[in-house]
Amino acid sequence: MTLITFAVPCFNSAAYMCRCIDSLLAAGDRIQIVIVDDGSTDDTGRIADDYASRYPETVEAVHQENGGHGAGVNAGLSRARGKYFKVVDSDDRLETGALTRLMLRIEEDTASGTEPDMYLTNFVYDKPSAGTRFSRRYVENFPTGRIFGWEEVKPFRFSNVLLMHSMVVRTDILRASGLHLPEHCFYVDNIFAYRPLPLIKTMYYLDVDLYLYFIGREDQSVTRANIVKRYRQQLRVMDELLRAYTYEELRRQPKALRRYMEHDISVLLCLTIMFTTNGEEDIPERRAALKAMWADLRARDKEMYRYLRHRSYAALIAWMPFSWQRFFTDLGYRYFSRHINCS
Repeated sequence: MTLITFAVPCFNSAAYMCRCIDSLLAAGDRIQIVIVDDGSTDDTGRIADDYASRYPETVEAVHQENGGHGAGVNAGLSRARGKYFKVVDSDDRLETGALTRLMLRIEEDTASGTEPDMYLTNFVYDKPSAGTRFSRRYVENFPTGRIFGWEEVKPFRFSNVLLMHSMVVRTDILRASGLHLPEHCFYVDNIFAYRPLPLIKTMYYLDVDLYLYFIGREDQSVTRANIVKRYRQQLRVMDELLRAYTYEELRRQPKALRRYMEHDISVLLCLTIMFTTNGEEDIPERRAALKAMWADLRARDKEMYRYLRHRSYAALIAWMPFSWQRFFTDLGYRYFSRHINCS
């Protein structure tokens, strides 16, 4: 039985993708690696084919026209034959010791028939150029070393949320949730981490630093320049999130799950406001885009509008003049960058 499918979306990744793929191969022969060459113009496709020829039972190379990160994840999920599914970006990697522990855990749970819907691990912001690392752990939120449900999840604080990097989800749940990420759009990992939540009933948190998230390339989506430039893509992701579930649907979820989903959507709305208000060019256009987002939400889902506008974290800045929003979100970005070294 194939235990995990690892999807590796690649676009012009020849310079670093081998490090990523080699780290996955350390998991042994009960995995599947789907390398998705997303319209690359360098040697990415050749390298993917080379791995597929050397590891025909484990590695599959997929070549497609460029569709962005979401298209790469979609391609991996459509071909997944593993019980669980995990996305590993081509410039990142998994830590070998932590991966070994995860595989052993999955093997034991599968053998006993007690496998959960999702495994959770820590991930690490890794910035080699500065010699710094920051581990995002969840020991304050989850029980460790056993299976648990949402009723045992403690509230998340501030900007801390589940990210795709920390999640290993049952493949059948992802498919049943209707997950299909938009193409030609950054920041779609937020949809991946939100859409399947109502179908996830049981979880297991393994307190290991599994995912090493590389920080430092100038073309990364989290740099300040790209946040300013790609604000409309974040607005698109926010629209997908707000359409995934109505507020009435959230209200029908178990209390702890509803509390987390409200927290998650609120944090992501704050990020959307930060993306849209940062920068000085095209201010009237940005102001209009943010206003249109609120107007569309109010017309479509008044309860969600009232929650986000009046009771969420975003309510702290939603009523400010646009220039004030820009000032405070700029401070927030500087604080965030300084503490996780992501700028």
